[in-house]
Amino acid sequence: MLDERKKKVLQAIVEEYINTAEPVSSNALTQNHGLECSSATIRNEMSELEKGGFLDKTHTSSGRIPSAKGYRYYVDELLNDNDISREEIKYISSKLETKVNEIEDLTQITANTISEVTHYTAVSIGPKTTTQLIEEIKFVLLGTRMMMAVILTDTGLVKETIIKFDEDINEKQVETMNYMFNNKLKNQPIETIDRPLEEYLYDEMTYSVNVIKPIIEQIKKVLEEENKIYLEGTNKSFDLPEFNSLEVAKNFINILDTKELVADMLNSGFAEDINVYIGEENEKQELKDFSVVTFKHKVNGRDLGTIGIIGPKRMDYSKVISVMKYINKKLKEFD
Repeated sequence: MLDERKKKVLQAIVEEYINTAEPVSSNALTQNHGLECSSATIRNEMSELEKGGFLDKTHTSSGRIPSAKGYRYYVDELLNDNDISREEIKYISSKLETKVNEIEDLTQITANTISEVTHYTAVSIGPKTTTQLIEEIKFVLLGTRMMMAVILTDTGLVKETIIKFDEDINEKQVETMNYMFNNKLKNQPIETIDRPLEEYLYDEMTYSVNVIKPIIEQIKKVLEEENKIYLEGTNKSFDLPEFNSLEVAKNFINILDTKELVADMLNSGFAEDINVYIGEENEKQELKDFSVVTFKHKVNGRDLGTIGIIGPKRMDYSKVISVMKYINKKLKEFD
């Protein structure tokens, strides 16, 4: 445990470094952070914090920068999670009150809002399709051997698909299929579309397997499609000094281009918590130079997707977490 003076010195160093991107000297702390002790005392505390692994000393100056351990202590113990202005609150509220028809739209708007307020790159993904509840399936006959299926879920997700058959079907059959599918699937998770359901439908309906099988296969295919990943404010990151390094910039671009990596990054962590991963804490080696902050929005058991910020380890955690907390609070009001 750190004593109160070391906590104040560490907090001041982290916040000074976030603001300036320059190694922090004792003089900078004395001048800018109002620490009520001498430069000699501050230098001694900085030395102790370095020995404890909370600070790193750079080769280019006598100043210190926070280590991953220092950032972690700051995030867990020291940061202000109410670092949000009235103007930012007003802006966020106006953006989130935009009328949307699908939860995917809300997810994208939210990611865009977070990026605009924090000036970092935001990534987002909608809820896992398989955990959503089927609200309605509607079949519409388009021709003697063609039908459209429209699937509506409890989160507002709408999926449409065209199904083709090897034999003729008629309106009477489509009407019966509407009744049978909705009777079996309404208010059930999408993942219930499995083999037992197929067997049930084959038993209950007098139509041939050539009619039922393509319906189930096409519905499963469209519902299992990979969720879209949205990127907002990608260009903002390249204004940061860390991205003057060609290696860091190339790594960042490769991360955003790899959908599987981004999806894994967003799907880690715990529901309804704000999760912070600093450098090596990220499971993927590609993320070792970055920090990732995510939150999953889940209300009354409904998964509404995950939104995250990716940026340098010198991230303004106080601002990012404060904004995420407020947005999460606002999103819950929509339930």
